Amino acid sequence: MSRQRRRGQTARIWKTKTITDHRGNEVIMADADGPHEVQAAFIPQRSARAEVPGQQQINVVRMLVDPDLDDVTLWSRVEYGGRQWDVVSPPAYHHGTRRTRHWGIDIRERP
Repeated sequence: MSRQRRRGQTARIWKTKTITDHRGNEVIMADADGPHEVQAAFIPQRSARAEVPGQQQINVVRMLVDPDLDDVTLWSRVEYGGRQWDVVSPPAYHHGTRRTRHWGIDIRERP
């Protein structure tokens, strides 16, 4: 585990699960059973402030977590810094040495 992730910041991730709704459709959603706490490194990607009323603020951050995290998809939720975040792109696995392999997950702050 890299020094960034070992000494990183704490985040909570809700993994995903598949359920069947009342119509019989299979739906993927964040698992409400409870979040998993992880240590992660955060790298700002892009942001835009809302300059005019009616515009929306965009804040996207890349989160680097350990490679043993599974069941995290586009429907997962993240809580970091006291705010809720959505996963905006499929998590990318980066294979390297034992110390450098990780998942890169882009997250966007919820309005």
